[in-house]
Amino acid sequence: MDLSIIVVNYNTKNFLLSCIKSVKKNTKGIVYEIIVIDNASTDGSADILKRLKGRLFKITINRQNQGFAKANNQGIKIAAGRYILLLNPDTAIEDNVLGEMINYMDNNPKVGIVSCALKGNNGKIQATGGYFPNLARVFSWMFFLDDIPLLDRLIKPFHPMHEKSFFYRGESFFRNAGLRDWVTGAFYLLRRPVLDEVGLLDEDYFMYTEEVDLCFRAKQKGWEVWYLPKWAIVHFGGASSASEFPIISEYKGVKTFYKKHMPSWQTLVLRLLLKVGAVLRIILFGILKGGSYVKIYAKAFQVA
Repeated sequence: MDLSIIVVNYNTKNFLLSCIKSVKKNTKGIVYEIIVIDNASTDGSADILKRLKGRLFKITINRQNQGFAKANNQGIKIAAGRYILLLNPDTAIEDNVLGEMINYMDNNPKVGIVSCALKGNNGKIQATGGYFPNLARVFSWMFFLDDIPLLDRLIKPFHPMHEKSFFYRGESFFRNAGLRDWVTGAFYLLRRPVLDEVGLLDEDYFMYTEEVDLCFRAKQKGWEVWYLPKWAIVHFGGASSASEFPIISEYKGVKTFYKKHMPSWQTLVLRLLLKVGAVLRIILFGILKGGSYVKIYAKAFQVA
């Protein structure tokens, strides 16, 4: 078995079916399986999944939402492939991306984890990974400095310019292949020996930052992490997350990352930076965007 594709589904049945169809239509030259972990969806996903039959599929239906990390680990534990792909259900595979990227991995044994370009349904390239959140990068993020052109070249950003930034030039950044510290879990291809060496996704992360953590552990062991925009898939984006959820989860995730990997004094500084950043966003976004953002970042202040 060359590849095990793990898709964690939560109330995205229409995206899920389209994703599976795109894999089956466009994947050639490799032997693969599709493992779907349903996280207690309430949209009828379970009924649809029960109809998927054959050796191609392995289906697990959870009674409770286990989160992204734990659900993917469920899939990894039953996976038979030499390679593991964590794939969001709100994606569509184009051309023979999977077959060609497996061939790339076979020919580059030092590469442990890779991602391809993610394109929105409008054709624009989305942000896909970045650099580990050291204190300088968190400071830059919290004070909006990573939105300033050229400065992001001096302090490589935790997540390079987002599309909503006034100074956004992320599309050009993500047109270039290169080594990264981490890549996004929406398309996260890794070889099995990485997991054998560093372990599974850390289940202390419910969702967000778990892929950063795994890349961190992999790079500590000498594995390379690459972003390869030669290949691309469609990512419709955000189909499983409300707007508040990713913001709060990222705050929690970065704090957890520091508790696990950084000295205790750095964790204290991090928490201060996160709280100051939340206050700045309460003021700025409250003026520009209204009360809903005030509530979100007031909650972020509490969890920081």
